[in-house]
Amino acid sequence: MKTSVGWQAGLDRWLTPFLDALGDKRRRPWAPLYVMGLLLPGDRKSMQPISSRVAPGDAEQIHNFVATSCWDPAPVEDVLCRRVDEMLGGDDAYLIVDDTGLPKKGTESVGVAHQYCGALGKQANCQCLVSLTLARDDVPAPVGLRLYLPKSWTDDGARCERAKVPPSIAYRPKWAIALDEIDRVLASEVRFGCVLADAGYGACAEFRHGLSKRGYDWAVGILSTQNMYSPDVKISMPPRSGAGRPRIHPNVKESPRSAEQFIDKHATFRRVAWRMGTKGRLMGDFAIVRVRPADGVESRSGVHLPGDPAWLVCERLSNGDRKYYLASLPASASHKKIVAAIKARWACEQMHQQAKEELGLDHFEGRSWFGLHHHALLTMIAFAFLLHLRLSENKYAA
Repeated sequence: MKTSVGWQAGLDRWLTPFLDALGDKRRRPWAPLYVMGLLLPGDRKSMQPISSRVAPGDAEQIHNFVATSCWDPAPVEDVLCRRVDEMLGGDDAYLIVDDTGLPKKGTESVGVAHQYCGALGKQANCQCLVSLTLARDDVPAPVGLRLYLPKSWTDDGARCERAKVPPSIAYRPKWAIALDEIDRVLASEVRFGCVLADAGYGACAEFRHGLSKRGYDWAVGILSTQNMYSPDVKISMPPRSGAGRPRIHPNVKESPRSAEQFIDKHATFRRVAWRMGTKGRLMGDFAIVRVRPADGVESRSGVHLPGDPAWLVCERLSNGDRKYYLASLPASASHKKIVAAIKARWACEQMHQQAKEELGLDHFEGRSWFGLHHHALLTMIAFAFLLHLRLSENKYAA
């Protein structure tokens, strides 16, 4: 995104509700300066380079505001959610769950561990942030970035204390952090109609069930080994035997098959076009079939019973590789709508790239829990301001 001439004049006005949410008036001068530093050109967007560009004489105050002070980001996050919702929210919007890695050296930065780093495409020393992105019409904006703490951190109280991790923070898998973040944005009245996620989240039945319990459709990646039943699978309770206790484990009249096996047996690949791109119609080869995933309660034999009906989707890539998805969209949903939902997830990758390359999301050099989350929040605010400018310019041009 590029800002237009005169954008500085509107920044202070746009930031007013965020500054009000900071509470202590002594903090108000530093947030606009830091956001300004994130927006201005520069190779590095960490505290020292930002201070040298926007407030050379106030480097200590900026460092204290971002990295040392323990101000609560929650009220500011609420303002961010509401501002992004004003621009992108609606029943046709998607909420995209993903994570993004911040490569790091050393062992002292909060949450750093040898783990999968999407930015590098391999296992590496990094921090991992669970991200929530609101997107509509392929336009994304971040509404949540929360650090994932591996057990190597949560099991080491002294290490957490040095990084100023709040005592209330315990180990949570990424899918549980994501559900907590979804509850937070829902409390801020963010509007969306469907939740999207890759297989890192979608393969988890607890995550999918959590979305359904919250009343939302979802379209998520899964593993090819995820077991499926046919949509009309028969389930019955065994007859009572004599005067003993009734049996509580139902009988399932078929054995589940893996997603890969189910597609090969029950589905045919067809060409599906889901929208127009800049170079023409976007199309791909998809096999789509109605199923009941084997993610219900576990039977006495160790087999999971059929869950709620869903769409099983297999995408065949040009090199012959396959990707698998599950979608809870209604049985009446068209193939185009199902594929469009699956493909809308790419918008979060665009957001991550822009936040890092243009705004320095991955440039923070502090080590503390609060410092990292303050930097991430201010980066999201800068991103939302650029989106505000973009939409305002498009509206004016129209």
